[in-house]
Amino acid sequence: MSMPVTQSFHLLFRHNDFVLVDKAAGVSFHSEDGPGLVVAVEQALGQKLYAVHRLDKVTSGLLLLATSSAAAARFTTLFSERLIDKYYLALSLTRPKQKQGWVKGDMQPARRGAYKLCASMTDPALTYFMSAGFDGANTGLPEGARVFLLKPYSGKTHQLRVALKSQGAAIAGDALYQGAPADRVYLHAYALRFDWLGESYQFVCPPTQGDWFVAAALQQKIVTDWAAPWMLAFPQLKQQSQKLKLNEKDAPVEAPPAQEIYDV
Repeated sequence: MSMPVTQSFHLLFRHNDFVLVDKAAGVSFHSEDGPGLVVAVEQALGQKLYAVHRLDKVTSGLLLLATSSAAAARFTTLFSERLIDKYYLALSLTRPKQKQGWVKGDMQPARRGAYKLCASMTDPALTYFMSAGFDGANTGLPEGARVFLLKPYSGKTHQLRVALKSQGAAIAGDALYQGAPADRVYLHAYALRFDWLGESYQFVCPPTQGDWFVAAALQQKIVTDWAAPWMLAFPQLKQQSQKLKLNEKDAPVEAPPAQEIYDV
């Protein structure tokens, strides 16, 4: 059953060249048995919109749509050249192999529409994450809950879901990747930062869906430590002679080709 248009998103920001919405979890990007997200926003705003990136149906949070083909082309270039910073929140009920660090490797289709992470680095998915646990009772969270702040440096299908699965910390609610049962898939597009026509734009959108995402302890963590994720010590990718260096310790890997638009 499709979600009513009025419940599928909230309008957060409107600009002459783009709009920013908070997509609800469970809403398809494309039209299926009812209006998809893009159509729903177009109908609500009464204007043609252009997709420049995507979110999985199960993912909630920030989505940017261009208002013209010219703006869409420019945003696509910004995404392809990694000039738009994206940050996501996720929650797992299992401890990851490491509390913070890189997840990198090629991705290949697996069974039942899932993907898997490979050791090869031909055209790798690149993700860096931080995480935090919760101590004590009365947190509103189940035992072992851990929240993740992730920054993808590439745009592969299911990239973040596969990244945490590879760490032994599948996202709660993500049955496709054997995540613990939950009332939703706990993945949320949390923040965006980019420059547009000489101005800097920064947006954060804390999650509002899911019993564990709205728990006071988790919301406090976001406000206290992750309110401005671009200020945190995420590594910077450097383009050098058509190669990407992750940091001084990492061997260079070939820069992936310019991509179209992806979901995570």
